[in-house]
This record gives sequence, structure tokens and C-alpha cells, in this order.
Amino acid sequence: MKLNKVKWIIVLGCVLLFAGFTDIYFEINKNIELFSKVYKEISFNYVDEVDPEQFMRAGIQGMLSSLDPYTIFIDEKKKEDIDLITNGKYGGIGISIGIRGNHVTVVEVMDGYSAQRQGLRVGDIIIEAAGVKIEPDNVDKISTLVKGEPGTTVNMKIVRNELKDTIDFNILREEVIVKNLLYSGFFPENSNNVYLKLSNFSRSASDEIKTALQKLKTEKEIKSIVLDLRGNPGGLLDIAVDICDKFLAKGKLIVSTRGRTQSSIKEYYSTQEPIVGDAKLVVLINGGSASASEIVAGAIQDHDRGIILGTKSFGKGLVQTITPLSYNTSLKITTAKYYTPSGRCIQKIDYADHNNVITDPDSIITGKFLTDHKRIVYSRGGISPDTTVVFKINGKITKELLAKGLFFKFADHFYYNHPDGDYTSLSDDKLLNEFREFTESEKFSYKSDAEDHINLLLTDLSDNYKDILDELNTVKNQIVNMKDNDFDFYSKEILRQVREELAVRYIGVEGRITEQLKTDNQFQTALEVLNNPVVYKKILNVN
Repeated sequence: MKLNKVKWIIVLGCVLLFAGFTDIYFEINKNIELFSKVYKEISFNYVDEVDPEQFMRAGIQGMLSSLDPYTIFIDEKKKEDIDLITNGKYGGIGISIGIRGNHVTVVEVMDGYSAQRQGLRVGDIIIEAAGVKIEPDNVDKISTLVKGEPGTTVNMKIVRNELKDTIDFNILREEVIVKNLLYSGFFPENSNNVYLKLSNFSRSASDEIKTALQKLKTEKEIKSIVLDLRGNPGGLLDIAVDICDKFLAKGKLIVSTRGRTQSSIKEYYSTQEPIVGDAKLVVLINGGSASASEIVAGAIQDHDRGIILGTKSFGKGLVQTITPLSYNTSLKITTAKYYTPSGRCIQKIDYADHNNVITDPDSIITGKFLTDHKRIVYSRGGISPDTTVVFKINGKITKELLAKGLFFKFADHFYYNHPDGDYTSLSDDKLLNEFREFTESEKFSYKSDAEDHINLLLTDLSDNYKDILDELNTVKNQIVNMKDNDFDFYSKEILRQVREELAVRYIGVEGRITEQLKTDNQFQTALEVLNNPVVYKKILNVN
């Protein structure tokens, strides 16, 4: 009798399960049929002719926009971007570009590739690529025009030397391997502290760190490490796990993922003995540190392996999977959330909240969790640093000079006037004076925050308040006169920006980084913490 009862329960369970699958498949088929009919009706009968491909793509984008910003359709034009994400390489010439003022400008030339070998420079303005005129309005085209099969060439026309020289280049495309580790070395040079600046988590990132640490260990003992993940947007999850392997003891949980399907539930552990297990560690983060950066920072923090310093990270706790589709297209879809070793999900925005499309959301819990040493850490909203140190540019004048690209333009101007010079030999005063004269020649002007506030008051007050208006105008004139002192008042941060840009022209990316570190308050604080064993142990709650 009991056996028959069990059989009936199993049968009933199977029927209910099958009914559930039947319902979802019915809904999918019904809505595909409905979507198809709407698509055909509009394509054939709309008052104006419709581009069927663009119309369908708009429909796909509309569907995906109801989910989260990381679930996206990748068309055939972006296939190289997938290769870049997954393989860390592409066919190109080895440059990065940006808009400076009204020009599309080379902002980085990678060491060892054809662009560098054939003479392209930081500051070159690109006016033509593959026969197409290049302007800020069509800057997105340049990536497609310059990238291509290794072994082929691309014609480029640039202007340089303050628009005096126009040069044609026929540059060979090569396989460009993206460098993730922008800097690795002992800094300060006479110390036993290693500084690592990691910009991405593409395929080779872990190997780059491993090679760098092994090389540095042969030079002298590594007593401490600063791993800089500021501004690092993330990348591949398995590479983040591999990098944690270099610092965590063998057998430690690094991250776990959980999604809708059983296959999405995974746990990742460190599988090797760390390369630098005894070295003290500080990880630098900020609001630009996301995804894989947060996996690393979360694992280091939860296991009390090192101190997290800086400002709160971005808060992306979602995992994406890339699925190839037909016609050289792909779908990048969020398939899971990830959890740090203590069990917290650091995702900031819950895209399932108040979303009618998502029927059974897995809500993100806000709460307290404990590290190995029983320190309290929090879920949701990113990784909170153990020590908060804010880096910011204080002067409105400095911000305006940056926004108008005048540091960049001055570096070009200085370099072309002193191509064989040594900017490091110039005193701070001389360099600042040269920069001040350059800004005057460029007719640089700006409004201070106080001016903006005064102007608002002047606009809001009517002529009936003449006495007050006169007083406000007097104050405004005083503020304008005081503004002349801003250059001197914020001279330290202005000088820092000038020297950073000059370092790129004369030394390259590593030159910029070493120049930055000299006045980087977050890095300097990290050194102070590392050099103070009492403070270091206290933060990590070590007895």
C-alpha cells in the first residue's frame, strides 16, 4: 500500500513539473508568434518603408533593455570586441584614441607595435583613416577602420606640431595583445615594496602578474605589495580567481556564483600555494573598480589577507556569459550573481526590483557579514574599504584646464619645442610659469563656483533691489579679482597634471604612473600603513 502511495506522489510530481514546463514553452511560442506577426505587418504595411534588419535590432534592444544594462546583443560589427574580452588580443596597430578639444587624438602608443615603430606619437591628431575623414562626430568609426587582419595595412593621415605638419602613414596591422599590467616594480625604488597597476582582467592578466612577481623576487625580497585596481572595470571571472591564487593560501574559497540553473551554482577555490604569501598587501579601489576587481578585493578582504584602501567600489555583482548566435552575432547575458567568501553579494542596483518582466526575483540581501578575523563587512553597494582615503581635484581652475585639454596641449607644445629636452631638470616655478604663459596665449578663462552663485542671485533679483544689486556686483568684482590668485593657490595640483602629461611624451605610460605616485595621497597612505606594523595588524584585527 505504501509503495503505491509513493508511486502516486512521484507521478503527481512529474505531472506538475511537466505542466510547469508546458506553461513556459506555451508562453514562449505564443509570444514568438505574436512578435513575428507584428514584425511582418509593420515591415510590409507601415506607411513608410522600414529597414527590416534595423527594425528587428530595435526590437531586440527593446526587449533586453527591460532586464539589466549588461545583457546585450552584440552584432557582427562588434565581433572583434568579443575577441578582445575573451582573448585579450585583436588585429590593429597599437594605439588608443580620445577626443581632445575638437580633434580625434592619439592618447596612447603601445610599446613594441607598428604604430610606435613607424613613428606615431601621443598628441597626433588623426584627420583621415582608410580614406575616411575622421572627426569627433564619427570617432566610433575609427576602431572599425584601423582594426583588421594582421598582415594588412591601413593608410592614416595625421597632423602634429601644433597643426604645422601633415604626415601620411601606411601602417602594418599586427596581432596586438592587450597589456593588463601597466606597471610592476619596486616603488619607491630603494624599498622592498612592489607596486602593481592592473588595468583589466583579460586572458593574460594572471600570467602577467605571475611573471612580474617571479622576476621581482629574483631582484630582492618582496616585503609588501600595493595592488592598484582603481579604475579597473573588470573582465573574466576565472582570471580574477587566478589572480587571487597568487596571494591567498591554498584551499581558500575565492568566490561563488548562483543563478537560475543548477549549472550556474559554482564555488571557486585557490588551488596553488601563493607566490608572495608572507608579503603584506594593500589593494587600492575606487568607484571605477568593478566586477572582477571587486571579486579580488572581496576575497582579500573576507580572508583578511590584506587591507582595502581608497573609496567604495562600483557595485557590480553580476556574472555574464557570452553565447554565440547565428550570422556572427552573440548574446551577452547575465546568468548569475556572485558572492564573496563571507557570503555577501555586493551588487548595488537590484534590476529585478519593481520589474514586471522578472516574475520570480532573487532579491539582493542587505546585511552584515564577518571576515575570517570576525571583522564586520557589508553586502550590497560595492566593496567598502577598510581605510577610506579620498582622492579628488579641488580647484575649479584645475578641473577647467583638464576639461579644455590644456594640460594635453601644453605637453605637445613643450615636446615639439624641446624634443631632446629633460623636463625633469626644470624647477617647479619655471615649469609653472611656462604653463601659465601658455594658458594666457590660449586665452584660457573660466568662472569660479562663487561667480556662478553670484550670477544666479543677480539674475533672480529685480531692479527694485538696486542697493542689494550694487553690493552683489561689488562682491562679484572682488571674487573675479581674487580668482587671479587661483593659479598660485592650486599650483601643486596644476603642476602634478603638467608633469604627468610631460612624462607620457618623454617616457611613456610608465612615466606617467611614476609621476602620479609621487603625489598620490592614496598610494602614500598605503605605504604609511604598510610601514606601520601596529596599524596594519589593528586594521586586520590580528592579535
